[in-house]
Amino acid sequence: MSAETPLDIDHLRGWIGREEVATDVLGEDLARKYHATLQLPGEAPKPGEVAPRLIHFCLGQPAVPTGQLGPDGHPARGGFLPPVPLPRRMWAGGALSFSGDLRVGDRVRRVSRIADVVLKQGRTGALCFVTVLHRIEAEGEPVLEERQDLVYRGADAPGAGVKPPPAAEQGVHRRGMQAGPTLLFRYSALTFNGHRIHYDRRYAQEVEGYPGLVVHGPLQAALLYGFATELRGAPPQRYSFRGQAPLFDDDAFALHAREEGEGLRLWSAKQNGPLCMSAEAHWA
Repeated sequence: MSAETPLDIDHLRGWIGREEVATDVLGEDLARKYHATLQLPGEAPKPGEVAPRLIHFCLGQPAVPTGQLGPDGHPARGGFLPPVPLPRRMWAGGALSFSGDLRVGDRVRRVSRIADVVLKQGRTGALCFVTVLHRIEAEGEPVLEERQDLVYRGADAPGAGVKPPPAAEQGVHRRGMQAGPTLLFRYSALTFNGHRIHYDRRYAQEVEGYPGLVVHGPLQAALLYGFATELRGAPPQRYSFRGQAPLFDDDAFALHAREEGEGLRLWSAKQNGPLCMSAEAHWA
C-alpha cells in the first residue's frame, strides 16, 4: 500500500452483500483431465458417475478477456470482488460442508456472496481479508456450501527478514510429494487461473519476490482431501483448510495426517521445513 493507493476500508466494505451467479456443466473431459492431473486412484468417472470432490474449484470460473487482466494475471480489480489496492492476492483458506456429490454431466450453479471485508495489521504491513460464501447446486439440488477466505497483502520490502518458522511435526500417516512446474501449469489450466505466480517463474521471482513458482492453495487442499479420503476409505463430509506458509515448485514436501477425535488433522510441510497448510476432516 502506498500514499497513491490508500486502503479505504469503509469503501471496500461497501462490497459486502454483493452476489454473483455462475453456471457450468461438469463435462467428462474435465473429469478425465482432473483425475489425471491429481493422479487419483482407479478409473476416471464416466457420465452419470460421481466426480472427485473439490473438482468444483474448476467450475464457473470467470472468462475475462485477456486484455482485461491485471499485470498479475488476475482479472482487473473491482467487479464482484472489492478493488483492494494491495499487490499480492492469495487464497488463505476455506471450509466446505457437503450434502451430496457432483456427477459427470451435471449442470452446476454457484451463488456467491461477499460476506465480510476486514483490515488487519500483520508482520509485513496491512492485510485485507475478504470472505466469500458459495452455495453450489447440481441439477437444482444443493450439494455444497463453502466459505472462501482471500487475503491481500503488500509486497515484502527488499531485504526484509522474517524469523523462519520451526520445522513441522511428523504425522502418523505420511506421503512424500513433489509439485513440479508441469503439475502447477496443468492445475492452473483446469481452474482457468491466470495468476502468474503459478507458472511464470520470472514474474514470480522478479516482480513478487518469491524464490520459485507458488503451489496453489486449492491444489494443496485437494491433495490433503484426497489423502484423507484414502486413509478412511470415504470422502469427508466437512473439511477446512488454512494456508500457513508458501510452498514452491522445487520444494520436496509431504502430506501428513493423524487421528484427532472422530476426524483427522492433516497438514502439508516442506521436508525438514515449516508447516505450509493445515486442514481438518470430519465424516459426520
